[in-house]
Amino acid sequence: MVKVTFLGTADQIPSAKRNHTGILLNYKEENILIDCGEGMQRQFRIARLNPCRITRILITHFHGDHTLGLTGILQTLALSGYNKTLYIYGPKGIKEFMRKLLDTFPFRCDYEIRVEEAKGKFFTGEDFYLSSEEMSHGCICNAYSFVKIGQRRIDKAKLKKLKVETGPHLQELKRGKNIQYKGKKYLAKDLTYVEEDSKISVVLDTTVNDRIVPFVKNSDLFISESTFGSELKEKALEHNHMTVVDAAKIAKKAKVKKLILTHISQRYEANLKDVLSQAKEFFPNSILVKDFDSIEI
Repeated sequence: MVKVTFLGTADQIPSAKRNHTGILLNYKEENILIDCGEGMQRQFRIARLNPCRITRILITHFHGDHTLGLTGILQTLALSGYNKTLYIYGPKGIKEFMRKLLDTFPFRCDYEIRVEEAKGKFFTGEDFYLSSEEMSHGCICNAYSFVKIGQRRIDKAKLKKLKVETGPHLQELKRGKNIQYKGKKYLAKDLTYVEEDSKISVVLDTTVNDRIVPFVKNSDLFISESTFGSELKEKALEHNHMTVVDAAKIAKKAKVKKLILTHISQRYEANLKDVLSQAKEFFPNSILVKDFDSIEI
């Protein structure tokens, strides 16, 4: 199970109800924070989540509403006995950005921070990987995907029907190997199946570009910025953003399962239903999230 918690869902200006951007992805022992807007350490407190469980931080770009919470989080970890290696990833320039940040806000840090540029498939775990794609926002900017690799599973109903009992021989089936059991050969393809990959894609500040659809294709969750409604299409282009309708059309074209709208402007706080209806017109399975909402897949 993968859990996504939205710690901040505002755009450039936070509101009384929405904090700057932060998306926490939890899978097994991994806690991956995507962007770290101002006040993020307090958002962890309100959500009753332990920031010391963070394993990786992914930065989409260097604008303040996506990064101003970094110093606070790093200092909180230092003062809370964090004892892991913290990995921070970002687009080209992330190492220089972090060097300047740490020079500007020095603090005692007893844990290791490793800063790496994210390009293409940049991290592979035991059964998942992280990938990035360059976006277009008038500055260097990344989108990110988390992909849980589909595992080979044993069909227990077929085992029972064939009276194949549990035991060490089943480990071979999990590896896709045929087995011999009580003098009879059993084919792995007949007794196992492979789950589909699970994919979560996060595309925040960007204009529409040809790289988005192939990058988010077949995602279980497509988390997209939704700063502007379609009535402000020209303003969206001026500020290098998509509109809600742009996100919905991409979701449809990319055949994603669910569209999650975030990075919401305060101008829409009184008429969120209207914003959501714009997306639903083109992609019915759309959800507009608020701070501290969570989704599991």
